[in-house]
Amino acid sequence: MLTLEVRRCQPVSAGFTTLTLGGPGIRHLVPGEADQAVRLFFPREGQHKLQMPTASNEAWMVQVLRMPKATRPWVRTLTVRSLRPAEQELDIEFALHGDSPMTSWVRRVQPGDPAGIFDLGSMYGPPEHTRGRLLAGDETALPAILSILDRDPNPSPTEVFVEVATKHDIRAVPTQPGVRVHWLSRDSESLRPGVRALEAVAGAELPEGPLYAWVAGEAKLATGIRRHLVNDRGIPKRDVSFYGYWRLGRSAPG
Repeated sequence: MLTLEVRRCQPVSAGFTTLTLGGPGIRHLVPGEADQAVRLFFPREGQHKLQMPTASNEAWMVQVLRMPKATRPWVRTLTVRSLRPAEQELDIEFALHGDSPMTSWVRRVQPGDPAGIFDLGSMYGPPEHTRGRLLAGDETALPAILSILDRDPNPSPTEVFVEVATKHDIRAVPTQPGVRVHWLSRDSESLRPGVRALEAVAGAELPEGPLYAWVAGEAKLATGIRRHLVNDRGIPKRDVSFYGYWRLGRSAPG
């Protein structure tokens, strides 16, 4: 469990902001693979300090749930966008959603405010027998997808499908040869997140196999693409990594 502080807050686009966290505790964070994830602990509105759990294993969750709400932190899972041990800093990019607890915190946070992290390691892991790559997700998966594109040295042909809330969140992304990024914007509050990405993948010409797929975002998006790849494309389940980061209409626990 590492207690850090906010050093900088930098808007990226209409729906994304990057926070830089820092402190001596960074020296204990072991750099992971392309999509290194952490549990982020941050204070609730009105709390003047951050009370972190002490267990550096899964017992931390029990500790948090036993805390009185007046002192209990919010907890969310996010991706380390970049890590700079020499400067004792790391960056985390946030997709902003309405007035959710995390979005509200990001919008009001100031340099010097406390935050904590617990390392979860990495989930991206193409099997050695695969060649082509498929990366797909909604805006909550964008930071992880960008990190994978930055840090995966494999030059395999890669098709990337990213769905974002509006066209204002589309950005230029430096890529290696053989990587194609397809941006999809909903631009409508009535359209369910993930629908456009699922439709795009279902109608796409994907790289020749064996193919490894990494899919994340809203739960129905992740499971829907996995089901399509396995049932309609014949891709083995073991070659599809999928993660339901969130579920529409349901808030995360904690």
